[in-house]
Amino acid sequence: MEYSYLNDTLVILTATVAVVFLVLRIGLPPLVAYLTVGVLVGPYTLGLVSDVEHIRTFAEFGVVFLLFTIGLEFSATVLTRMKASVLGLGSAQVLLTAALTTTAAIFLGLPLESALVIGAVVAMSSTALVTKQLADQVELHTRHGRNSVGILLFQDLMVVPFLILVSMLSGNSVEASSHIILTALGQGVLVIMLIFAFGHWVLSPLFQAVARFRSAELFTLTVLLLVLCSAWLTNQIGLTFALGAFLAGMMLSETEFKHQVASDIRPFRDVLLGLFFVTIGMMLEVPVLPEIWSTVLLMLLALILIKFLLVAVFCLLAGWNSAVSMRTGLILAHGGEFGFAILILAMEGNILSPIEGQILLATMLFSMVLAPIIIRYNAKITTLLIPKQVQRSRQEIKSEIISNACQLNQHVIICGYGRIGQHSVNYLSEHHIPCMAIDLDSVRVKNGMAGNKSVSYGDACSLELLHACGLHRASALVISMIDFNTAMKIISRVRSVDAELPIIVRTRKELHLYQFYQAGATEVVADTFGSDQMIDNDLLTRIGLKKTSEGLSGSDHLADIFDKA
Repeated sequence: MEYSYLNDTLVILTATVAVVFLVLRIGLPPLVAYLTVGVLVGPYTLGLVSDVEHIRTFAEFGVVFLLFTIGLEFSATVLTRMKASVLGLGSAQVLLTAALTTTAAIFLGLPLESALVIGAVVAMSSTALVTKQLADQVELHTRHGRNSVGILLFQDLMVVPFLILVSMLSGNSVEASSHIILTALGQGVLVIMLIFAFGHWVLSPLFQAVARFRSAELFTLTVLLLVLCSAWLTNQIGLTFALGAFLAGMMLSETEFKHQVASDIRPFRDVLLGLFFVTIGMMLEVPVLPEIWSTVLLMLLALILIKFLLVAVFCLLAGWNSAVSMRTGLILAHGGEFGFAILILAMEGNILSPIEGQILLATMLFSMVLAPIIIRYNAKITTLLIPKQVQRSRQEIKSEIISNACQLNQHVIICGYGRIGQHSVNYLSEHHIPCMAIDLDSVRVKNGMAGNKSVSYGDACSLELLHACGLHRASALVISMIDFNTAMKIISRVRSVDAELPIIVRTRKELHLYQFYQAGATEVVADTFGSDQMIDNDLLTRIGLKKTSEGLSGSDHLADIFDKA
């Protein structure tokens, strides 16, 4: 018996471990290694992997799990606040990019069918790549990060109409009529409503019942079942697997189990997502490259420049400053995984010739190799290109924070103005303890300022902005947001300039306690899922957090603001 699947898996894992090790040693993102491995072991180079189709089908679940974790980050409430970027920026970017690319392709002599496919492919960017890279850089919830995710979500929604269009052009659809399309859209709306209803009435009780058994295996299996069932359901009516997974994540984001779920699913996501990028590399016919390299280079430059300029201009027209607009444009200036899905279908339907398909494939592949580097250095590139505008943007934020903090002394700085951050500000204010919060969510900040709360817009990871908050005069610093990477970055930067300031960190995972203490946290409090119980007046006196003639005392016990149930 031949174990071809096992042989292929061993070859891919061996090559991936070796190449990722080398790539990390020279400071490049792992995605470059995955694509390189795909090119090397694929059928058009060394030919070490025999069954590419089987591996590709399996690897697609990496995108499914990625979209699920994105859904956990972006609840229905968050998406409602992002409607301007999803519907406004997203629709403008996709439709105009596709239209301009189609027009250019027709001008170059391609038939209308081929031009439409190229326009659809170029309009897509990589949700998998962008969200993972931004999350690693702690930029997912910044202004440019949210703009990028909003545009990407609209791109993902447009995958279905684009696939229907390609199916019609290739003749694969038996009855590609407006009636069929409307029926498919109606089914999609119905399924989405069913998923939302299930999440609202069933999901939380289901996971509460599962959690009572205190079984990690049962909990993880339930999560996997939920993701795959939701993905299967949307796929059954013609939508993408990824959309169903995203909706399932959104439903769970409204429950108290979202952080545990994200922790359980992350290993599956990272491994399968890496495998997905390996399969993309396998599609490239390396022997053809010498014939098409000049065309690929020109298309690569055109793709990056056009998408960058279009996105930046749309963001400017939407009211964002030039720095945010340029950073959003840089983040999205590449091809995407759903573009590959459209391209494969078009090649199978003979809409594109093999050589045209390989040119487009190589262009997208190389753009995705460059994308992690561009995204990683988007701030530095923007500063290099428009230094005055970047400095002006930073100075505006800094000036506003300085204005709010100039009268404060022996105050508490609260990093994050979510539920816990808002409670902390309210609670400290009620007891006449000076404090101020800083948050990247402009809506939260606006609402807080409307309520006369001491809250400012800004990135708590920026040491410059923390100094503007009066870090040297503060009596304590509270990190109320949950994100581990963000908290670690704040602790590290504060400790680099102040070894004595009390730093109190909130976490949902007790396994992070030791890491936070090692980084320099004074006190770490592990939240309990579903805990809404807060400190009362008696507890305030008991922990010693009160104003005295010497100023604020008892700051070492400030963490009890995050009281556990």
